[in-house]
Amino acid sequence: MLTVLLTAPYMIPFLDRFRPLFEAYGLGLIVPAVRERMEESDLLRYAGQFDGTICGDDRYTARVLEACAPRLKVISKWGTGVDSIDREAAARWGIQVFRTPNAFTLPVADSVMGYILNFARRQPWMDRAMKAGRWEKIPGRSLSECTLGVIGVGNIGKAVVRRARAFGMKVLGNDIVEIDPVFIAETGIEMVSLEVLLQRSDFISLNCDLNPSSYHLINAETLRWVKPGAVLINTARGPIVDEPALIQALESGRLGGAALDVFEVEPLPLDSPLRQMDQVLLAPHNANSSPAAWERVHRNTVRNLIEGLGLRWEERYWPAA
Repeated sequence: MLTVLLTAPYMIPFLDRFRPLFEAYGLGLIVPAVRERMEESDLLRYAGQFDGTICGDDRYTARVLEACAPRLKVISKWGTGVDSIDREAAARWGIQVFRTPNAFTLPVADSVMGYILNFARRQPWMDRAMKAGRWEKIPGRSLSECTLGVIGVGNIGKAVVRRARAFGMKVLGNDIVEIDPVFIAETGIEMVSLEVLLQRSDFISLNCDLNPSSYHLINAETLRWVKPGAVLINTARGPIVDEPALIQALESGRLGGAALDVFEVEPLPLDSPLRQMDQVLLAPHNANSSPAAWERVHRNTVRNLIEGLGLRWEERYWPAA
């Protein structure tokens, strides 16, 4: 019997719905308790016990992949980002890696705009003041008065740009690849260097992949370029930001605020200073929240697994939502 290690946190709560599908294909399941992700040591406990996996942001390091080979044939990632998987090592061991590109473009872009609106219009802070018994008119800004800098103008970055332009924002962009001139003409985005973007932006949205060029892209040095009072929004990957440097910039007042959906360590440690900062909005890696998007990813992830195991995908087995 082929065996699947199922560790994707977004699928485990709905296991009863999917179990008949796996049974129809004759697949056995191993379902550990997962809070956010499986670390290297967690995965090594199951090495050699499974033929395929449906995973979240689990740490499939070279050591894990070597231990799981040759039995492991396919890693089907729930979602888009595969920065936690050593794809070079997977290729060496003949392990297929699948994902769902462009999985959460719309909900993540909506989340970015929600954060921008909250900071510009100061709604969370007025709500807190009112509930504390204070009648306090906190000054806000129209988005048409603000400049947004988008770092990473891929699918999500482009969706953010289009939303921001609809609100009348001036938009700056930065990317390591050339952006389609048609998109630039369509939106009026101005592509600039990272330094210029940070110097001129009231809001900075991180929408790039995590890779060697973006690891700790936002650090003590680049934060010195930031326009005083700017707000940083990270809905991409935690390690794009050097968290201690971010905390220092917030404590010094160099940054006016931050909206963080992702962190260097997840879940965010209880003793993190970020939890105590009034000018910071926090979320538990949930910018992708969308029933419709989740359903598309559930289906594509399972299909990738089935086909990666050399089985034929049968639409009739897919359970109704």
